[in-house]
Amino acid sequence: MPQRDSALPQEFWTRPDVVSALATCDVAAIVEQIRVTRGWSQAELADALGYSQSWVSRVVNGQQSLTIDQVRKIAHRLTIPVHLLRFASVGNGPAPGALARPADARAAGQDKGASTTRRRDFGKVVAMATLPLPAASANSDIDETTAPTLHAITGGQRRLDASSPARELAKAALGHLELSGRTLARARGTPFASEIAAASSEAAGFAAWLHADMADSGSARTYYRVAVDRARQAGYGLLDVYMLGSLAAFEIEAEEGQAGLTLAAEAQRRLDDTDGAVHPTARAWLSCVRALGHATLGDTAAARHELAVAERSVAQHDNAEPPWPWVFAFTEAKVASYRALAAVRLRRPNDARSAFAEAFEGGPSSSKQQAVLMVELAQAHAEAGDADEAFRLATAALRIGTSLGSERVVDRVRRFRRRHRRTKAPESDTLDEMLITHVTSALAP
Repeated sequence: MPQRDSALPQEFWTRPDVVSALATCDVAAIVEQIRVTRGWSQAELADALGYSQSWVSRVVNGQQSLTIDQVRKIAHRLTIPVHLLRFASVGNGPAPGALARPADARAAGQDKGASTTRRRDFGKVVAMATLPLPAASANSDIDETTAPTLHAITGGQRRLDASSPARELAKAALGHLELSGRTLARARGTPFASEIAAASSEAAGFAAWLHADMADSGSARTYYRVAVDRARQAGYGLLDVYMLGSLAAFEIEAEEGQAGLTLAAEAQRRLDDTDGAVHPTARAWLSCVRALGHATLGDTAAARHELAVAERSVAQHDNAEPPWPWVFAFTEAKVASYRALAAVRLRRPNDARSAFAEAFEGGPSSSKQQAVLMVELAQAHAEAGDADEAFRLATAALRIGTSLGSERVVDRVRRFRRRHRRTKAPESDTLDEMLITHVTSALAP
């Protein structure tokens, strides 16, 4: 029998193909990826599972449906964390490939009626999967590996975000959010509930970020509030601060400056209440969020004060390791980007251009966030009377935004064009054509 004592490496569960399979409960794909990762033949996989090779072949090829008991047996024998397999979408019917992937009718030798029957059977299995286990074993699959696994899946999705359209990630992210929510519900009363609540908060925060990038403000607000609520359930002060601050930043970006400042003030209060010294990353980031809020309301003095606080914090703790849940260190370049954004809102184009030069040191990348900054820089150049550079930057940002499917970037370029609708420049016609193409492409069959 093949050796199966050791667990799969943690990074296996964050691979894009595995994350996608988990999000749709594609057990067949997960089993096949485990086989390939362990270097087994199909016969060795069958030996490990305790089934015949022909049965395993039918499962992997999507010709064999699985019962819940079979899924649990497979998970046990292959050391798959079973809580990852207890998610299924019932309301709108099964996700394609969820416990079994119906093969093409001709390839499988099935007619339309057989395929429909298979889908009905699958729906029954999915419905069974949503029923709680008996009370004695309802949370028996939850242990010290559950929260790290949920964290790792969100981490894998976040890494994909920089170079992937939000719409391509949203389905998997929402599936993972629902999975983490169900896992949290089953974890109540266990020693692992707090860590699982934190993992679920992260999943909700990422879902909010994706919907903001898709210009779906209503959904983004909803998921940010879920993130804040689950952070409070977790009882981790810095996570609560991070999610509140993220919601504040979202509101400020939506030009709801007063609402954003109110949320940021609450985040600061909670930060001050956390045990121990305040980490410089948290302090600098929150000060920058507040600076942008004040700038949105036209309060130059308050914005400058908050930026000064951020700059002092960064200068005193250069390259400090960021605390979880922050991912990146808060550097002088980060503060410069906020200083530039504030200057744009305060209509100080020369200050904005100077700060952007510092923020873009080494040249801008092609990420979504950098594209947002490029549109803001375009606005600063336009305010300073440099229309040629302004439209060049806006056009470059639009190319990045459309290639990565970021409606957030596209909407900012639209706003830029509306503000300068009477301005003509070498790139203005190109920009107009690209904006029209983006709208009409949705009408294509």
